Amino acid sequence: MNPSDAELKAWLERAHTVAVVGLSDKPERDSHDVARYLQSVGYRIVPVNPMLSEVLGERCYPSLAAIPSDLRIDIVDIFRRSDQVPPVVDEALARGVGGIWMQLGVTSEAAAAKARALGIPVVQDLCIKVQHRRLHVPTRPSP
Repeated sequence: MNPSDAELKAWLERAHTVAVVGLSDKPERDSHDVARYLQSVGYRIVPVNPMLSEVLGERCYPSLAAIPSDLRIDIVDIFRRSDQVPPVVDEALARGVGGIWMQLGVTSEAAAAKARALGIPVVQDLCIKVQHRRLHVPTRPSP
């Protein structure tokens, strides 16, 4: 039960900051490729990985809760196994994010239902990079 194409496009056009949970510093990993793409089209990425201090020129945080509260997170993009999604979504909801995006192959109906019950949009099992391109979302201007 993902949002419609029109809703996805509007959401991607409104978003400015994407926290990427599970972002790798290895260029061959999908999370790295997707985050680099998001940067290239004008999004600010906020890496979340407890094993790293910096990725793609951005400070890396060990958890969503560790991101400064004054930094608005529009989308939490999750690159974790499906069984690891519920605590990430709980942390995102506690922090107050704009929406949850579970990457291709990642789903959690229970976590999605919890977020939707609070009015938070959720995407499951889709790649944000692929959808951004498919929906022809304009590139954001550089600040």
